[in-house]
Amino acid sequence: MSNRTLIRGGLLLTAADETHADVLVEDGRVAALAAHGSAAAGSWTADRTIDATGRYVIPGGVDAHTHMELPFGGTFASDTFETGTRAAAWGGTTTIVDFAVQARGGSLREGLDAWYAKADGKCAVDYGFHMILSDVDESSLKEMDLLVEEGVTSFKLFMAYPGVFYSDDGRILRAMQRGAGNGGLIMMHAENGIAIDVLVEQALARGETDPRHHGEVRKVLLEAEATHRAIQLARVAGAPLYVVHVSAEEAVAELAAARDRGLPVFGETCPQYLFLSTDNLAEPGFEGAKYVCSTPLRPREHQAALWRGLVTDDLQVVSTDHCPFCFSGQKDLGRGDFSKIPNGLPGVENRMDLLHQAVVDGRISRRRWIDIACAAPARMFGLYPKKGTIAPGGDADIVVYDPRAEHVLSAETHHMNVDYSAYEGKRITGRVETVLSRGEVIVDRGEFTGRAGHGAYTPRSTCQYVN
Repeated sequence: MSNRTLIRGGLLLTAADETHADVLVEDGRVAALAAHGSAAAGSWTADRTIDATGRYVIPGGVDAHTHMELPFGGTFASDTFETGTRAAAWGGTTTIVDFAVQARGGSLREGLDAWYAKADGKCAVDYGFHMILSDVDESSLKEMDLLVEEGVTSFKLFMAYPGVFYSDDGRILRAMQRGAGNGGLIMMHAENGIAIDVLVEQALARGETDPRHHGEVRKVLLEAEATHRAIQLARVAGAPLYVVHVSAEEAVAELAAARDRGLPVFGETCPQYLFLSTDNLAEPGFEGAKYVCSTPLRPREHQAALWRGLVTDDLQVVSTDHCPFCFSGQKDLGRGDFSKIPNGLPGVENRMDLLHQAVVDGRISRRRWIDIACAAPARMFGLYPKKGTIAPGGDADIVVYDPRAEHVLSAETHHMNVDYSAYEGKRITGRVETVLSRGEVIVDRGEFTGRAGHGAYTPRSTCQYVN
């Protein structure tokens, strides 16, 4: 027996269009769209009708950069796949792409299987995986081909974190060459970790131990240099490149210059770089530890370049890099030594709202909001048009969004499994009201009705911007 839901009376927003349209959902997919009040829409019958009058009807968000249960710095990210995907649902995100980690000396398959086991049967929304390459050798390069065939089509490398995830330029080049051949997209954490480690050691020797020094040693120039180097290595390899969590004006300039040459180079930024700054890292006492992430928060003047990059499409995607650690018991591992503060911020629940606030503030258009939060990440990582838009045949991942409701972001009311909010007290205009994941209502007018295990693993095709 089919299960039909009708979403009626809303303003339908995609990256391409704004139309007053009704949406018919059947058996988990978008069955049809028709102008509100048209004969076609009037003839539809449904088991359930959702009145979206005065609301936006938007695609579920696609957060292409999360770290649930990530082991880091002697602890683990505090959100599990269950708590983290539930928080994502509350925030209007219906697909995450998380990072499986190859252990040093282990195979890609072992790492991927470990992450499948963590997520299987736990997720409230759909999920996929990128693969972090910790060892680049003949064996892992061969495995990359197999993973691409299996739907794990992107691979992350680090120019940062020597001794943990770091790869030297030779390994990076080999991985890029393999990606050029098999269609896999290389994702790069672009910071010169070798130089940063020297500056960390020198800062600690001078007694500079507070959280604010985390931002000072991870220099803007070392992000820009690594971004430039990654682009040149990708050019040598003939491979596309996706630079994660871009935070600095000078790094945006490197991406813009490459894109002006017609190179397949892409960039992502995150809400923390758009809304927070080194002012937060410098909060008194140990409060700045809440804001320690890498790349680090930058001086406020960098925000203008990031917003401009989003408008000009030199940056295509806003993801969260959601990697929460509790202030109490985790962040305070770094009291007296900023280099021991676990790197990461919570944000998977806040991204759609923060970016809508940018619409309200006139920074981006409504369609650009949907592009950077839904459509572009889906295209970048081989999920479009199944995800990232509302179109017949696609998954019915749909959010009914009230653009006028006001609320205040706070740890008191969020659903992420972390004891602080990076945006505590920030007033937001716009709020998620109802969320459908593959046609199933998982948030119903402000009440969670989903369940662990509803979320399905979603294999991906290769990057749709280059292949």
